[in-house]
Amino acid sequence: MRKGACPILNSFIERLILYASLPVIMADDDTVPKYSPDGLSHDSAEEDPFENARKAGKKNLLQWMEISVAEPEKRVVTSMKVQDTFIVYLVETRITDKNIKYNGDGTSSLWRRYSEFELLQNYLSITYPYTVVPPLPEKKASYIWQNSPTDKFDLEFIERRRAALEIFMLRVAAHPILSQDRIFVGFMRQEDGWKDSVYATDFQSKAESRLKALNASFRLQNPDRQYEELKNYCTELESNIANLLKIRAKMADKLYGIHKIHANYSRVFGEWSGIEKEMNEPLQSAAHYMNVYCQSVDSILEEEEQYADQLKEYLAFAESLRSVCRKYECLQYDMERAEDNLTYKKNQKEMLEQGKTGGTFSLSGMKTKIFGSDTPEQRDQKIKQLEEQIEQTQVELRTVTEELQKFVDASMRDIDRFKRQKVKDLKEIFTNYAVMQIKQCKRGIAVWTSAKDCYTKM
Repeated sequence: MRKGACPILNSFIERLILYASLPVIMADDDTVPKYSPDGLSHDSAEEDPFENARKAGKKNLLQWMEISVAEPEKRVVTSMKVQDTFIVYLVETRITDKNIKYNGDGTSSLWRRYSEFELLQNYLSITYPYTVVPPLPEKKASYIWQNSPTDKFDLEFIERRRAALEIFMLRVAAHPILSQDRIFVGFMRQEDGWKDSVYATDFQSKAESRLKALNASFRLQNPDRQYEELKNYCTELESNIANLLKIRAKMADKLYGIHKIHANYSRVFGEWSGIEKEMNEPLQSAAHYMNVYCQSVDSILEEEEQYADQLKEYLAFAESLRSVCRKYECLQYDMERAEDNLTYKKNQKEMLEQGKTGGTFSLSGMKTKIFGSDTPEQRDQKIKQLEEQIEQTQVELRTVTEELQKFVDASMRDIDRFKRQKVKDLKEIFTNYAVMQIKQCKRGIAVWTSAKDCYTKM
């Protein structure tokens, strides 16, 4: 199975696999969905590798399987005289643990479009709202410099997206909960009917409406300080990474211009060598080294682009964190509404028992003034109805409170996992970026040292 073409991405992918083998803080076993084939596996129940791995206590797929996204391919489909041009990616898997039983050679491969990756990510985000679901790569290049590819069918852009999609798959496969999901397993193994199996889960009905999420964020009475701080952190994280990417794009423009203008040195030294017999060879050599320096910027900026992509992933992670906060706000809002409803019904019951109609204007109050108050039998009937409603509301309140508490516990566990991952990744990214800059400076010194040696031979 092929790894990413870029050494930097290879290193990043190897770190992901290494992190997957480290101990993780798991939720209770009953919070992890059990894998059920549901037509997603061609193996018998006894030789289903996913169930066998689960029984063996392997909490994520990368402990016993290799996953790669390879060989992007451009395709054109014509339907109703309309051409649809798109890129497909080959998703490959290979079982690496000899102790896991399976049929065949333990490998699988199938083609997936970017839209199918999107469907998978949306499904995971809605089905597991308490997890920080890994983001997908951007659809259109952002924070670009003057020579960056902007066409979505540009080969360089496609390769970078392929590498980012592979990282997305590896992050999901390394997650102790997401990796066990049968839809994710089917994404790697089920060629036909996978989309139908996703929509059959009716996951879209579980999604909170944007209006409710917006309403909840503004009307919460007692928001949890942890989530408020997390929302602020998301904004600051986005701002800091965006500023880094903007600075990097400006510096790339400047660096490109500085290196390319050295081509003028090369041209001048080349022309000069033609009129200097004694200095001909040294000047030609100097022209060559100036040209080398000029051309070296292309590989420098290509390498930098990989680090920019890794930072963009964390720019998108901020939105994943914000999504967790939105779900919390919706649950907290439901609980507060249930509490308000319970308080309102208890007050109604109390006023009826005291023979009051309430101090505010209401249709029932007007009716009482016009037609007289209720008979004792009518009042008893209303009190009985309210008691039933109060009991039902109390059950609803307990249910939503329990759901909220489970969400808070699970989400905080996963946020802690994400924070540990973030520190390791950013430390590695910034350290390697600094090492790369040092290497580039040394290359520049080597070129100018060679040019100096040429001048001394004059």
